[in-house]
Amino acid sequence: MTTLEIELKALMLASLDGNAASYRSLLDQLSRRLRAYYKTKFAALGRGTSEAEDLVQEAVLAIHIKRHTYDPGEPLTPWVHAIARYKLIDFLRRNRASLADVTIDEADEIMADDDHTGAESTYDIRRLLQRLPEGMQCSIQAVKLDGLSVAEAARRCGLSESGVKVNIHRGLKALAALIVRGTRT
Repeated sequence: MTTLEIELKALMLASLDGNAASYRSLLDQLSRRLRAYYKTKFAALGRGTSEAEDLVQEAVLAIHIKRHTYDPGEPLTPWVHAIARYKLIDFLRRNRASLADVTIDEADEIMADDDHTGAESTYDIRRLLQRLPEGMQCSIQAVKLDGLSVAEAARRCGLSESGVKVNIHRGLKALAALIVRGTRT
């Protein structure tokens, strides 16, 4: 077990026991590592790295929502990497990237989903979304939860496509902040 794994797992276990400072530290450290991971992946795919920050926010949000599914008896970093890869694959699929670039191992992760935790996660995310301004709620709901394209979301929400993109970026950032703040109470 690496020093990083030991440190991150200790933070996760402490946060699962309700230690808010450990949870903030865990999310900070994971955010930095996820940012580097996504920038490397985007560069390898020949894409710009500007969308990496959105994926970092999505992954942090997913880690928050799915943290109850983490098995304390298992290493943490493979669990985090699975979420990060899933979010990347989901992003590439939404953006019409070639699925031929997705390995069979990663494709299995897309298919594996627990209905029960999905329902709990949906409830959790909907409660968080209610705390955002309406435009952000609509944009995130349409693109991130309902799987619409940005153009379709723009029509649904009555916004421009760039407005939807800005709302998603700012909304995900606000959700991450709400999650971190929520751990302080």
